[in-house]
Amino acid sequence: MAASGLLLLLGLPVGAWPGLGLPRRPCVQCCHAAWPPAAPGPYTPQSAGEPGVPLPRVRPTIDISILKGEKGEPGLRGLSGRSGKEGPLGARGLSGRKGQKGQAGPPGSLCQRDYAAFSVGQREGLHSADGFQAVPFDTELVDPDGAFHLASGRFLCAVPGVYFLNLNMHPWNYKETYLHITGNGRAAAVLYAQPRERGVLQTQSLLLPLATGDTVWVRVFQRDRDNAIHGGHGDLYITFKGHLVKPAAEL
Repeated sequence: MAASGLLLLLGLPVGAWPGLGLPRRPCVQCCHAAWPPAAPGPYTPQSAGEPGVPLPRVRPTIDISILKGEKGEPGLRGLSGRSGKEGPLGARGLSGRKGQKGQAGPPGSLCQRDYAAFSVGQREGLHSADGFQAVPFDTELVDPDGAFHLASGRFLCAVPGVYFLNLNMHPWNYKETYLHITGNGRAAAVLYAQPRERGVLQTQSLLLPLATGDTVWVRVFQRDRDNAIHGGHGDLYITFKGHLVKPAAEL
């Protein structure tokens, strides 16, 4: 009897159950939606997920990495930009190590000097009859390099260049005086005084180019008459001097 009653209830339509106390639920579509889709209703956070209320639309994202193309060729180099402003001066660096001492240079030439001078005198008178030709000197006034030899009366040039030479003498009364300033055996200038009752001091000067090793002296030129030079018992009447005016390196 109970089994036949259950089968009777299952065979009745749903609308015939209200008297039985069973709950009613609306029909919900759970498979495919109808086309075209219905317009979505207003969305509220409270209605999300409820039956019949559409979920909010979510914008789809695309992975850009799958759309990246191949690497292109490098382009032309652009023009250089303007130089920037100069920066501030940096701090001074540390001092470096001291370098090694250099080697000594070659010795200089002995002739690389810019001075040369001499000044000598003769206190006693001289006569050509005594047989001398080069006038000797007995007094050295200036000779810093020892280039003048008093006994022979010769100056030896060690610094080539142009020299100023000067000879002073007093002739003997009633006697002729004939002297040459000589360079390397050649007469460069003459100092002459005729015989007279009272002699007058005579002088001769010149510029003479001299090379290294050249010699200069005063020579007595012997003629028919006696050739004499006055002396003054200690006074210097005869003087011979010279000095370098311009070195050969500056000519």
